[in-house]
Amino acid sequence: MTLNDLTVNFSHLDRNTILCDWEWLLDGEYLPVLLSASGDAFVQHIRNDQVWWLDTGGAEFSQVAESPEEFNELLSDKKFVVEYFAVQLIGDLIQSGKRLSSGQIYSLTKPWLLGGEYELSNLEPTDIEVHLSLSGQIAQKVVGT
Repeated sequence: MTLNDLTVNFSHLDRNTILCDWEWLLDGEYLPVLLSASGDAFVQHIRNDQVWWLDTGGAEFSQVAESPEEFNELLSDKKFVVEYFAVQLIGDLIQSGKRLSSGQIYSLTKPWLLGGEYELSNLEPTDIEVHLSLSGQIAQKVVGT
């Protein structure tokens, strides 16, 4: 499995608005640089270039790298990739026939914050914008500031 299997292309979307339903957490300070197939986003701070991981399922937000260069190095680290890209789960989804089409990302049908589980029967290919919008709205209601 390659990094291409574990990420999705979102170049057809507007980086400035794709995470608008996460603004309650991001406060206009971050832009997405990479989207994982499992539905999470890696975002870069617009002023200091730090790279952060936005766990859209659990609404967790944590720094992973001080710079884009450091982040690129992490993408070569097997331990990092396994931890942040749900390698086993993505492999299982692909083997089960749930393949992503262009513009899709895997999304929980019943969100984790509402009691859903990370299991094959609860994950479906979903439009990227729909996933990021709904997960951001739910997270804001459940844990938002």
